Amino acid sequence: MAKSLQEQLLQAGLIDNKKLKQATKEKKKQVKQQHRGAAQTNESEEWAKQAREAKLEKDRELSRLANEEAQKKAIASQIVQLIESHKIDRSRGEIGYQFTDGSKIKKIYVTEAIQGQLANGRCAIARLGSSYEVIPTATAQKIQERDEGSIVLLNTMQTKADDDDPYAGYEIPDDLMW
Repeated sequence: MAKSLQEQLLQAGLIDNKKLKQATKEKKKQVKQQHRGAAQTNESEEWAKQAREAKLEKDRELSRLANEEAQKKAIASQIVQLIESHKIDRSRGEIGYQFTDGSKIKKIYVTEAIQGQLANGRCAIARLGSSYEVIPTATAQKIQERDEGSIVLLNTMQTKADDDDPYAGYEIPDDLMW
């Protein structure tokens, strides 16, 4: 039979019974402390792991919010760029064109040609900060895809009068103001 190292040392006379008992006690004490320490270590490791996961989740959420904010800013700058690059010059406008922006009635001055285009749906009015600009319908539709709130007025194009319209034979005068 295989004997333990301690028993072999005892038989060889290198150690005595007193030292053997003391070594066994120390060994048992160490094993006991390891079990207690392992339980405490496991709890602290678990708590640290949960804290890391919570921090990761919080960081992910902050990152997502930052990305959304950056995306909103990018869309806003695209809209401003589209309006600035496609706005129609209305500096010589003498005719007041009234439209609603939410619950308020606003007025801009346009030329007679722009007034006709706005009425027929070939042009639209877009909000640019606190001012309003006239832009082509194609540009207005691109802007509406990004943000519907930027387009204030976009009439539908009227290409042909309906056959059932009883007033189709009567022409509406251009200078008619409501």
